[in-house]
This record gives sequence, C-alpha cells and structure tokens, in this order.
Amino acid sequence: MHIGFVYRHTSKLGNSTLLVKFVPLLYDSVIQVSILFKTISNSLETLYGKAEANSLARIVFKEKLGISRADMAMNPNRLISKIDEENILRICKKLSEGYPIQQVMGYADFYGLRFKVNKYTLIPRPETEELVQWIIEENRNKKGLKILDIGTGSGCIAILLGKELNIPEIRAIDISSKALKMAIKNAEENSVHADFSRLDILKKDNWDKLDQFDIIVSNPPYVTEKEKTAMHINVLEHDPHSALFVPDKDPLLFYEAISEMARTHLTPNGKLYFEINEAYGEDIKIMLESKGYSDVIVRKDLNGKDRMAGGLCKTYV
Repeated sequence: MHIGFVYRHTSKLGNSTLLVKFVPLLYDSVIQVSILFKTISNSLETLYGKAEANSLARIVFKEKLGISRADMAMNPNRLISKIDEENILRICKKLSEGYPIQQVMGYADFYGLRFKVNKYTLIPRPETEELVQWIIEENRNKKGLKILDIGTGSGCIAILLGKELNIPEIRAIDISSKALKMAIKNAEENSVHADFSRLDILKKDNWDKLDQFDIIVSNPPYVTEKEKTAMHINVLEHDPHSALFVPDKDPLLFYEAISEMARTHLTPNGKLYFEINEAYGEDIKIMLESKGYSDVIVRKDLNGKDRMAGGLCKTYV
C-alpha cells in the first residue's frame, strides 16, 4: 500500500487566512486517474476556487501525464503509476503553497511561444500580449527597426517583436542579471537574436550607454505598495518584487525616467510604448504630453481597463 501525505499550509492574503490541507490517502501502487484528479482539484480549491483549481489540475495532468480533459472523460478508470502519482502530488504541493503554475512547470506560454520562467522573472501576462499585439499592428510593414525593451525580464516582449517584425535590431535591458540569463536562454530557444545587457534605467549616467531607437517599449514596475493587500498570494509571495512594486508616493517613477530618457534616444517620429497601471492612465497621458510627446494614446485591454499607453517623439531633442 502507498500512503499519501498530509500537508498543511497557512498563508495570509490581505486580512484573510487561507488553509490548504491534503488529507491522508491509502491506495495501492496505482490509482485511477479520476480519483487522483478529484483529490488534487479538491486540495487546491480553498486557495484558488473551484474553477481555477480544476483548470490547474487539468494543466498538470496534460503536461505531466499527457492526459487531456477528453481523455479523462473517455477513460476515467485509467490507472496512474506510483511514480507519476508522486510527481503529481509534489507539483500540487507547490501549487498549494501559492507558487504560480508557470514557476512550478518552469515555463509560460505567451503569444504562441513558450518561455522559460523562474523566481527571478515576472510571469508574462495577457495584458502584455495585448501591448505586443499593438506594437506589431503599427509596425509590421517597417523593416529594420531599432527597438529597445526596458525591464525585459524573461525577454518575452523583445523576443516576440524579434519574431514578428521585419528584421528588427533588438536591444533588451534589465537590472537583474539572473533574469537576463533566462531571457538569453529564451532567445536562443526561439531562434531570435537580441542584445541583452544589465542596466539600471533609473540612473541617468547609464543613459549615455544607449543608442538611438525607433521604438522604446517597457513594462516597468507599476504596482504601488498600497495595492499589495489586493494581490493573490501567488503573485505577492513568488513574483520578483523588483519587477512589480513602486512607492506609493511616486507611482510614475519608471514612466517619468523612461519617457525623459526616450526624448533624447528616440529617432524623429519614434514611438514610446508602455504597459501601465490601470489607475494612472490619465496621469501618464498628461505626463507624456507635458514632455512633448504627441498623438498620446491610452488604450484599454480586453477587460476595458487602461493598461497601455504610447506617444510619438516628433523631434530629436
């Protein structure tokens, strides 16, 4: 007989306490797939809710066992080996501790490509896909664009633009050398050439190390400290804080610095693109216009929230 483990994990989310518990199980060296799936899904439900718990369990079963939802429906009595079962339970334990599914699996799917991620890289999110789509739509027919991606993280924006645009020249920077290592691996695996380097964009002395670019894009830190209480545990405890948070008193810290730098590093009619905090769309628009950017746009995402901004640099300063 194989004895399943009991696992307790208590986490704080705002003012609430979440308790995830694995109950003891006794079963032979094989277990029916439907029973294992139900056990996993039920164990994750407290932390994630029923729908997301089911979705997470399906991802794990598909990726680690090759068993799809349709496979399970057609053959619920299929037997899972002890080794596979223990592997699934280990993964589920990580998920119950609040680790994002992407970190547990070691990758994230983004805009049709697969990117390696770890605790040093921000996990690519749907709104970032929308930002990339906007840039591609506006620049698809332009050849040889010079592009700078600031705060590249996993490299997803830089690599996607390298894939989708017409022979662009890509440079990507980040303050984290460990994130850059992952970005370089992702570029290699997706057959994209880009120049990755470590640089702190908040230090003005570093701006002279940058060339002229036709496009500057950034998904900088933009979550204020006061917004932490509304965040899910898997973001708050496991995404890199340096890629997420800015002081409450200076929410536009990175936008101010990047847009100021871009005034002297964008070619005439070059464009600046941002992913933004939905609470500061109008503030960012006013700030960009005050710095001389024209045709400033704040775009909504699919959920109707202000999540992107852009503006043209008409002349080289």
